[in-house]
Amino acid sequence: MDELKEIERLRNELHLHNRHYYVENEPRISDREFDILMRRLEELEGRHPEAFDPNSPTQRPGSDIAKGFTQAAHVYPMLSLANTYSIEEVDAWVRGVDKLTGTADTTLCGELKFDGTGISLIYEHGRLVRAVTRGDGEKGDEVTDNVRTIRSIPLVLQGEGWPEFFELRGEIVLPWEAFNRLNAQREEAGESLFANPRNAAAGTLKLQNSAEVARRGLDAYFYYLLGEDLPYATHFEAMQAVRSWGFKVSDAMTLLHDIPEVDAYIRRWDEARHALPVATDGLVFKVNNLAQQQELGLRAKSPRWAVAYKFAAERALTPLRFVSFDVGRMGIITPVANLEPVLLSGTIVKRASLHNEDIMNALDIHEGDALYVEKGGEIIPKITGVDEAARVPGAAKVRFVSHCPACGTRLERVDGEAAWICPNKWGCPPQIVGRIEHFVGRRMMNIDGIGEETARALYEAGFVRNFADLYSLTADQLMTIEGFAEKSAERVVEGIRKSTEVPFERVVYALSIPFVGETTAKKIAKSCGSIDRLMTMSQAELEAIEDVGPRIAESILEYFATPVNVESIERLRAAGVQLEMPEDEGAGALSDTLAGKTVVISGVFQHHSRDEYKELIEKHGGKNAGSISKKTSFVLAGENMGPAKLEKAQALGVPVISEDEFLKMTQTDNQDA
Repeated sequence: MDELKEIERLRNELHLHNRHYYVENEPRISDREFDILMRRLEELEGRHPEAFDPNSPTQRPGSDIAKGFTQAAHVYPMLSLANTYSIEEVDAWVRGVDKLTGTADTTLCGELKFDGTGISLIYEHGRLVRAVTRGDGEKGDEVTDNVRTIRSIPLVLQGEGWPEFFELRGEIVLPWEAFNRLNAQREEAGESLFANPRNAAAGTLKLQNSAEVARRGLDAYFYYLLGEDLPYATHFEAMQAVRSWGFKVSDAMTLLHDIPEVDAYIRRWDEARHALPVATDGLVFKVNNLAQQQELGLRAKSPRWAVAYKFAAERALTPLRFVSFDVGRMGIITPVANLEPVLLSGTIVKRASLHNEDIMNALDIHEGDALYVEKGGEIIPKITGVDEAARVPGAAKVRFVSHCPACGTRLERVDGEAAWICPNKWGCPPQIVGRIEHFVGRRMMNIDGIGEETARALYEAGFVRNFADLYSLTADQLMTIEGFAEKSAERVVEGIRKSTEVPFERVVYALSIPFVGETTAKKIAKSCGSIDRLMTMSQAELEAIEDVGPRIAESILEYFATPVNVESIERLRAAGVQLEMPEDEGAGALSDTLAGKTVVISGVFQHHSRDEYKELIEKHGGKNAGSISKKTSFVLAGENMGPAKLEKAQALGVPVISEDEFLKMTQTDNQDA
């Protein structure tokens, strides 16, 4: 493959995995697989400097910033750690540290790498004042109210000797016991399960309801202290002081004096971690002496004085019971290996996706085979191979189905892709149920209480055969469904009523128009203004909308050419669902002052919120962007602008203007957005 094309492919793939991991909390590959892809991209970009792109995944760490929280800049950047995957790689790092420090045996501190979500706590005068997620390393979401619910985090410090101001880094985790209890509750409620404790911890920390956060049972471990003029010479000494102030610091933290001790520590915890009450995905080794840490300094994205060691993926051999074929909301057929239950990384694995026909064929699975299944970093299980030596002679090869297992329609292959789909979009039961489940989702119509199982039960009972049927659903009907009582049924009916207030852009996303994702739906809604206009637009008019290409335009045309969809729209209209933008939404274009300009916002502002400034930029004809590039017209900078962004803007010659300069430029009143 041409290396420039491979660079583009890797960038696209890594951007997608970043979204799955940080935005959707639904990782599709292991950390190690991700790092292998990243290393390959870094290697290729090093050989092709002409292909530099500031938006490449190699130029910044991923982000877990979510909407609905105030963002705060970190006092000190939260950097990533370089990863290693073998004892030999760790040993090489130790030798490199010894060489840089000029010391034969640099004292190191070995620690567990807890598998949760990173947090930064700020304490002033012995009291917790702020908690911020890792975010993009420069800024994160302020989640202080939620962190206050975690009982293992002191709100007021104990002991003595703590600095008047300091920052403490740690990991918010969900213990295995709480994780299993939470997933059991979600399964009973018909909700999708969390893939692992890491995702559950991250999702819980971003909940808007602090009472629900408190109920789930988060915990926290801490591993690094920062501040000015700290009275400690070593990291270990600092963390023992942190422990005395009332924080959880792992008992596994150990001083190591040479490579044999490091190797023994790795071997010990590779086994002992299985008995821990929380998930771990590796170890961390740090130079203990803080002056040496300062001397060693930083690389572009990670410190030289620390390294992470990732545990090898857990692997087990278990018999295949059968391969089933699941039908998704968009009709894509996914083969699934149904396995004899096996314990991996603290959870029982019974099923593992085989993804598509090509991957299934490459594995060459036969009936009754013993399959190797892995869970790297406690994520979704993956079939990695077959024990061919144990295969029963004459066992038949597992073949991909030719017809939809749900409705019997002959499958069609998607051009240029590995996927087979059921073309019976509007009559295939799993596709209909999938669209109902999508329609009620939090980012769509936000109707709580209807998960996958409930959606299927409502469909099978004949109450909801189309998402528009939801608006005719009664509490009495719901109470005939297992698990519903009077109060829970009335709560769902009230949620359906309130969904008529959901803005038009989310309604467009909820409709399940093929290839129209959340961001594209928003752009379509703002451009067309109403469902009536959208239904009558030509392909050329649709393609004129930003991010709408021929494929999406054709999908929209086909969607509204289908009578059942038009009928559904009319029923939504009759129910009072919002099918147009508010009259004042976007109608008030203020000027064309910023026409053709691309603006990046960074920092904390006094006069307006970040979202209000984004709206102002659009109303003055400009376009918002998330990262700085040569195409950036200027950066709108508030207080505490990220140093990396400032450095990049200066390197590219991009102007940086203040809040007041921007308001003067657009002649905007400081009091009104």
